[in-house]
Amino acid sequence: MLQPGGYDIIYYAYANEDFTALESTPKQLFYSPDEKSCIDADIIKKDDKYYMFYKTEGTATKGIRVAVSDSLTSGYVPEEGYKDQTDRAVEGSSVFKMIDSDKYILMYDMYVDGKYQFAESTDLLNFKALGADKVSMNFHPRHGTIIPVTESEAAQLLKAFPSEELPLLVGARAKAIRQQNIVTDAETATMYLPVYADSSLTDLDPQLVTFPGVSLLETGTKDFSSNAHSYTLSLPDGTSKTYTVEAALANNPVLDGFYADPEIIYSEKDQKFYLYPTSDGFDSWSGTYFKTFSSKDLVHWEDEGVILDLKKDVSWANRNAWAPCIAEKEIDGALKYFYYFSAAQTIGLATADDPAGPFTDSGEAFVGTKPQAIKRGGGQIIDPDVFIDPNDGKAYFYWGNGYMAGAELNEDMISYKEETLAELTPDGTFREGTEVFFRDGKYYFMWSEDDTRSPNYRVRYATAESPLGPLNIPEENMVIEKDEDNEIYGTGHNSVINVPGTDDWYIVYHRFTRPKGITMGRPAGFHREVCIDKLTFAEDGSIIEVTPTLEGIAPVTIPVE
Repeated sequence: MLQPGGYDIIYYAYANEDFTALESTPKQLFYSPDEKSCIDADIIKKDDKYYMFYKTEGTATKGIRVAVSDSLTSGYVPEEGYKDQTDRAVEGSSVFKMIDSDKYILMYDMYVDGKYQFAESTDLLNFKALGADKVSMNFHPRHGTIIPVTESEAAQLLKAFPSEELPLLVGARAKAIRQQNIVTDAETATMYLPVYADSSLTDLDPQLVTFPGVSLLETGTKDFSSNAHSYTLSLPDGTSKTYTVEAALANNPVLDGFYADPEIIYSEKDQKFYLYPTSDGFDSWSGTYFKTFSSKDLVHWEDEGVILDLKKDVSWANRNAWAPCIAEKEIDGALKYFYYFSAAQTIGLATADDPAGPFTDSGEAFVGTKPQAIKRGGGQIIDPDVFIDPNDGKAYFYWGNGYMAGAELNEDMISYKEETLAELTPDGTFREGTEVFFRDGKYYFMWSEDDTRSPNYRVRYATAESPLGPLNIPEENMVIEKDEDNEIYGTGHNSVINVPGTDDWYIVYHRFTRPKGITMGRPAGFHREVCIDKLTFAEDGSIIEVTPTLEGIAPVTIPVE
């Protein structure tokens, strides 16, 4: 409460037994030692101590702080620092403990932005913001509080306040199902279950999960191979509702979790494919490490672990680990691996003797400044691509955001020939993500246009007669773009792989996480998934536009020589 001529002070009072009035005059509970306003208190007990979270007012810096006491109604001492994890304006904090967990969640209203942020802690003193993928809200609350309820209470609430927008089927526990990509639609009363490769559709028990208080009348194994199945749900008010559940093979995405900007090679050393993505899912593209995955058939992928950690392995950059590329090349009779990566908006180089690492950083940026030969203004020094010409074994390096730069690499692969540096930027459509490959006498250049946060992020292409252009852009040059009918968005930043000994080609790209990505806004740009689809060509060598799929591709086989 605010006294005339004073500042906001936090008071307390007890309610009477039936919660209709206060038992006594409110008493002062807490005021800021610096005699500045403090508001919006919320208290939680942990280990016989009381933690009061509150917002400061009237100071140069404003945010959520915490004061701690041994008593509920007195003795609160402020801890140092702010506990919110944003520089945006906040208010209305609330703190709660996760059920069956030692974790606590602090949430606060970012009232200027019209959204909430959630931060996690185990000691109520040190917090880390949760990514947008960790929290799902189908409404826009203001200055709210979260409380746990029992299943019985949930059933009473659902009976008293039925909602047509509330999904009554909320998930499926079967290990055969890709949990991240389940789609539930309350309006149409449908559910789509994406199933992993090698899982049976003929005898699938999805182990459906219902909203608390809702019971499922049908359970057990069903044959989903040729048709969907109906499930009847019994609601607390005595009515029932029927959901139609479809299950289908979904080899896309090819990796569980969030990954983007995929690079792929086939390693002659161990006859396996290797996938090198950006580790995604970090707020504002703040990831700091790279992983790789291996496969013998492009469908079944094994996590080979972290191959380069900026904070541990790189001395000159410690942030924004993005968009790597790699080349396998024989040096002095042995196969070596040259891994170019984006870090802190520059490009680095690490090397290894094995495609799965460990990789050793060169100790400095490979491209640290924008060359004067590149005339296009703006743009970041990111998104490297490396290409070894199968015709003569020469290697070429490309990079750029807002511009496409290219140059021939020296034999050692650790520097490029300055005199060959060229700007290759396609007019009008280029944003980033260059990919170069050779097929049937033509050099193909691919790139992404628009922005990775946009549903319209997509890939175009050009051809050339040499690895450094000039580029010939076909009138119809779309490679892949969104498919709104199947709710696939943000398809871009690709690489291309040819199955050795064949003319079979595949495009590896990322998309928004499905189905939540399209509802995320800006965070969709760092919650992406890696997919693979078939790439085909017309007789004249032009690329036939790819339709992104949910089912992905069938396992490939390397021909025996």
